[in-house]
Amino acid sequence: MTAEATGVRLTCDGPVATVTLCRPDVLNAQTPAMWRAMSDFARDLPGDVRVVVVRGEGRAFSAGLDLAVAGASGPGSFAELATLSEQECAERIAEFQAGFTWLHRPDVVSVAAVQGHAIGAGFQLALACDLRVLSTDAKLSMAEVTLGLVPDLAGTKRLVELVGYARALEICATGRRLDAAEADRVGLATLVVPPAELDGAVRDLTAGLLSGARDAVVEIKALLAGAAGRSHADQQRAEREAQTRRLRDLAGRGE
Repeated sequence: MTAEATGVRLTCDGPVATVTLCRPDVLNAQTPAMWRAMSDFARDLPGDVRVVVVRGEGRAFSAGLDLAVAGASGPGSFAELATLSEQECAERIAEFQAGFTWLHRPDVVSVAAVQGHAIGAGFQLALACDLRVLSTDAKLSMAEVTLGLVPDLAGTKRLVELVGYARALEICATGRRLDAAEADRVGLATLVVPPAELDGAVRDLTAGLLSGARDAVVEIKALLAGAAGRSHADQQRAEREAQTRRLRDLAGRGE
């Protein structure tokens, strides 16, 4: 389907892919069709892509779930999901989550370029990325609670990992908005820049990510991503194993 039909597009320029939410007239509010399209991007991604940038057209990253769709009676609406069995509903939500979780892939580094609102699903999309560059006008909110819902697009674990349990609970249970300065202070932002510098900052960060050897970056990401779940001894073993693979590969003795 076309970007006009789904509201999101994928473009590739060598090792950099860009996912753009392109519904600026509704502040890039998200729909199930967008999530399915984003899930398909994982299959369509060329093998030489190393960095994926996620951004929104216009003045907002994403205002969250499109309530005009979710509140109607068609596919993907609250009403339709409520008619499904518990297993069917969970399976449908798993399909939606796949539009976000592919950004965790070990072979790419994902970067969210966030300006304006990143609310609900928009906040979770930013959290799905490895790194977040925020404009100073960014406003983040996990607003699902205001609809009587929970965050279900793979954002809760990432949020706890970044800010800790107590802060994550407060953010999710109140649904309040965080400005860019607070997001930076609590560890949600990799970098905060003025709006006019957002694109340049993302380009510079992307260039930095591409400057290192691809296989080394892949190993580094895996080491860091798994660190929280390992003991010190297990992490040290993982480091030894990763370094052994790198040394053998650099010596031309890899598999």
